[in-house]
Amino acid sequence: MDPDVLVVGAGPAGAIAALVLARAGVRVRLIDRATFPRDKLCGDSLNPGAMTLLARHGLAGTIEARGLPVEGMWLTGPGGIGVAGTYPRGLLGRSLTRADLDVMLVSAAERAGAVVELGVRVTRPLTEGDARRPRVTGIAIASRAGRAIERRARVVIAADGRRSTLAVALGLIRSPKYPRRWALGAYYEGVDGLTRRGEMHVRSGRYLGVAPVPNGLANVCLVVPEARARAAMRAPAVAIEAALTADPALRERFRRARRVSEVRALGPLAVDADAAGVPGLLLAGDAAGFVDPITGDGMRIAMRGAELAAIAAQRALEGMADAYRELALERARELSTKLRVNRVLRSVVARPVTVVGAAAMARVAPAIFEQLIAYAGDVGLTSSGPLASATAT
Repeated sequence: MDPDVLVVGAGPAGAIAALVLARAGVRVRLIDRATFPRDKLCGDSLNPGAMTLLARHGLAGTIEARGLPVEGMWLTGPGGIGVAGTYPRGLLGRSLTRADLDVMLVSAAERAGAVVELGVRVTRPLTEGDARRPRVTGIAIASRAGRAIERRARVVIAADGRRSTLAVALGLIRSPKYPRRWALGAYYEGVDGLTRRGEMHVRSGRYLGVAPVPNGLANVCLVVPEARARAAMRAPAVAIEAALTADPALRERFRRARRVSEVRALGPLAVDADAAGVPGLLLAGDAAGFVDPITGDGMRIAMRGAELAAIAAQRALEGMADAYRELALERARELSTKLRVNRVLRSVVARPVTVVGAAAMARVAPAIFEQLIAYAGDVGLTSSGPLASATAT
């Protein structure tokens, strides 16, 4: 029997969408081309807003037990300037590898009643009607023997990432021409000076994120413009090591550190969505738009977008023909300001002159960056209070 809803992509967004729908009594099938656990380039951080969202679904306890507490952010710029912010008392984020988080969320969706099917490659959407105004009726997948198989559903949710096969085929997403950046990431052990804060080190032409994760490891992500990335891709391990060695704030802390994973690459990072779907198909997670990870709030944006997509899917099942338009309105209402701020920050770090200017501003007016740390942590979604404390260095 065909499901009511097919969710393509079993990352956090897809798993949350499937969980919400299954608990509502919807027949839902969650599929992904990968098998789990899997390694995936990610900042591995859940901010306080993300933890509040997970708590709504009874999932925060498991993640709190497995993850490390994150009490705030440390943001540094050129010239030794730094701002350290702490979330209000009682509010914490968590750091947890995506390999662990994905398994937890997919398992929760399966326990809720979703049928989970892994190792399945989706090749295209199935459509009917006018090519200019198609209606999605399902998906085509490739069997292990390479044979095309059709799967039908009343609604499809595309949560298959920033290079979504379904969204690309329908012309719903695109990469902005500027700025275009790539990320390189790896895990290290033996990093000195790790605290209960995530770190973002913004420099001219690049930024480096460092986050402590369980088992004594640190997640390290280097983000560079596309022109530099072309050279870095020839030897990604050399590129990330060179960036750490050259950085005065990180050089000594990584002197005794050892890389314990391969270096993974991802890019170009930013993806803009022109719509939230079409009849029969709804976008969720990074497939609905992806911003650079500089603010550390991408996970909450993706999962909240998945909740909204699940609500829209239920409306579509009830007969709302333009549920995808309603989803666009809901996303704009809840996420547009956040995404605009992220785009502004993306432009700031793209230009050396604006990075230097922002560093100078942080020196004379650190309160601006204290509030930025609070905003990035989605503190307002869990408490009306400001940051408990913040210090400039």
